[in-house]
Amino acid sequence: MARILVADDEEDILELVRYNLAVNGHEVETALTGGGALEAAMARPPDLLILDVMLPDLLGFEVLRRLRKSRAGAHVPVIMLTAKSSEPDVLVGFELGADDYVTKPFSPRELVARVRAVLARYKGDAEKETGPLKFGRLEINRESCQVFVDGEELQLAPQEYRLLVFMAARPMRMFTRESLIEGAWGPELHIDPRTVDVHVRRLRSRIEKDPSAPAFLETVRGSGYRFNPEGKNIGGRRQ
Repeated sequence: MARILVADDEEDILELVRYNLAVNGHEVETALTGGGALEAAMARPPDLLILDVMLPDLLGFEVLRRLRKSRAGAHVPVIMLTAKSSEPDVLVGFELGADDYVTKPFSPRELVARVRAVLARYKGDAEKETGPLKFGRLEINRESCQVFVDGEELQLAPQEYRLLVFMAARPMRMFTRESLIEGAWGPELHIDPRTVDVHVRRLRSRIEKDPSAPAFLETVRGSGYRFNPEGKNIGGRRQ
């Protein structure tokens, strides 16, 4: 059972989601406004936040942005729930650190399946090896899920953290976008391969001295990405 916070200003949808999650054994809290959702998530971080985009007083995107910048909410998994299904809107959510995106109208069965997939992925992360990973100026503490660059802690979104750990634990292995989705997101989620590029770009902006010339997260031209544990390119121009 997980404790799930659901934020939506449409009471019928809120009740539909609440009921279907509750009958599947979850403890559900609700919020009708963006401000209410943010306050609840910061005061007592849930195991999962289902967040509508078009909330009154504070858009879901802004709630997510503030949550990801905070220590309390940086690692809370988030599923965006919205009628906005265009590619730019979806990418905005992922760029801000969303874990998944469900568009309205939706079937309760689909939403419950997405919730199950996201929660299972987080549970699986907790059960994996927890030894630290150190690469020069970059340090990853897998036991506490903390990342440090030059001794300063970064506040990474959950999916950014998972992607970084997945690649860093397999140095110099080349991954296609599809293999990164399967390994870092999970095969249950239907993620656009371009979402990987968004997350790699965000990670580079956080861990690289010069994101335009990445040392850790290298591009393998025409193929995908790899993590260089030396923090520099080997035998070639930086990509």
